[in-house]
Amino acid sequence: MDWIQPYIGQISFGGIAGFATGYTINKVGKFVAVAFGIIFIVVQVLASMGYLSVDWTRIQRDVEPLFQQEQLKTAWDRLVAVLTTNLPFGGAFVAGLILGLRRG
Repeated sequence: MDWIQPYIGQISFGGIAGFATGYTINKVGKFVAVAFGIIFIVVQVLASMGYLSVDWTRIQRDVEPLFQQEQLKTAWDRLVAVLTTNLPFGGAFVAGLILGLRRG
């Protein structure tokens, strides 16, 4: 068990940092989703009343490339590279992140 001694600090901090990050992402994500929903409703109401016109086709055309398979895979690969740079910390961080996302 002496081999694990040098990694205990990294694992502890990684788990705590991951949990805090996951918890925060969960809470901020909920807030952003609610805010986005409210903005969407306001835009739809204003559009139905004739105060503004929304070109949904253009919005879809501009946003769609962000969700293509290559873009998502590239973003995931970057995230994995960052999280595995320091493996003991990264592993504990990911585990804490998952717990934080579930608890938040």
